[in-house]
Amino acid sequence: MKKRKVELVVLSDVHLGTFGSHAKELNNYLSSIKPKILVLNGDIIDIWQFRKSYFPKSHLKVIQKIIGLASKGTKIYYITGNHDEMLRKFSDMHMGNFSLVDKLLLDLDGKMAWIFHGDVFDASVQHSKWIAKLGGLGYDYLIVINRFVNWILSKIGKEPYSFSKKIKSSVKKAVKHISDFENTATELAIEKKYDYVICGHIHEPKMNRIETKNGTTLYLNSGDWVENLTALEYNRKRWKLIKYNDSHYSEMEAEEEEDSLFEMENLISALKTNAVLKK
Repeated sequence: MKKRKVELVVLSDVHLGTFGSHAKELNNYLSSIKPKILVLNGDIIDIWQFRKSYFPKSHLKVIQKIIGLASKGTKIYYITGNHDEMLRKFSDMHMGNFSLVDKLLLDLDGKMAWIFHGDVFDASVQHSKWIAKLGGLGYDYLIVINRFVNWILSKIGKEPYSFSKKIKSSVKKAVKHISDFENTATELAIEKKYDYVICGHIHEPKMNRIETKNGTTLYLNSGDWVENLTALEYNRKRWKLIKYNDSHYSEMEAEEEEDSLFEMENLISALKTNAVLKK
């Protein structure tokens, strides 16, 4: 399959290292594109729930794929999130085409895009981290059970069902949380005169033009690769919200990137060196 050239791709909430992560599907998607810029907007590696006993080959291949893209000219920005917040000690590290940052401003055809994960707006993460971690673990197992149920539904010809979406839509606090998150992000973006505000964190893919008496901005959320399998793409001055379609990639075999392991060792070495320099 010929790779699509894309100016900018934004991904978030992949949660590598958890049972719910759709790493194989993400690897297929990454194999189908050739982006100039790839923004990884937080929670790519789930360090909160990192298990040395669970990091399968498909998850490692995603990391290798990203490194492979960087080695072939793609500019990679890894923005830290709450599940990979341990990486924040290395923030503002730049190595070749790879940068590790906490937030990002990009000029896109003369318009400013403000990109950050979004956990700074989440009081449960900021002030009750152990509750958030416990909730994250429960969410991981909920997704595993949901996958099993959907496998049974597919065998009997029924449509898939999302437990977490049902919970989110039926619990008033969850609905309010999502609404408050979006309102806060857009209000700040309008105040700062940014044309686009791009977040992750809440696993709710969306593109929505917001207008207030103070101005306007385009709110975008890249969703996740646990339930929604979505990404944002910017090309020719237009945004698209891409949803992974398994049938589209059913015959695609992910390419093996040469020297990926060697490049990964170089990356780890650079991170360690940067940590020493910051002490």
